[in-house]
Amino acid sequence: MSETTKRSETTKVSETTKREAVRNLSALFTPKEHDHGGVGTILAHRVFARRSGGRGAEFVDVAVLPPGTSIGRHRHGADQETYIVLDGAGVMFRDGQEFRVAAGDVIVNRPFGEHGLVNDGSEDLRLLVFEEPQEHEAEEACS
Repeated sequence: MSETTKRSETTKVSETTKREAVRNLSALFTPKEHDHGGVGTILAHRVFARRSGGRGAEFVDVAVLPPGTSIGRHRHGADQETYIVLDGAGVMFRDGQEFRVAAGDVIVNRPFGEHGLVNDGSEDLRLLVFEEPQEHEAEEACS
């Protein structure tokens, strides 16, 4: 087998493996209308969900808020939810206060606190969202 044929076969195998192992988020996003009572339709994908009785984060989501959309003000139970802004900018509401957020900001939403996010900019606002159970919940789950 010639060196060119070997490289061609390797490239075919690599492309097949990549298609099986790599997915682009744009193909995985699900529209969420009026998320938590928010305005418009955001896009989201749950990258990770903890197994029942497992440890660590409850879930990790990637979300995209197009201009003019929002995640409505809402509360969670005893879980702490963290937003990491990857791109874009907007206005965050947390526990009675509003403030601007932009790429690189990490916002920790405390247990039982109220929070929401508005994309008031002209570009998509992209973020990671993960929710962590509080220590006593994690300990109970492992008991």
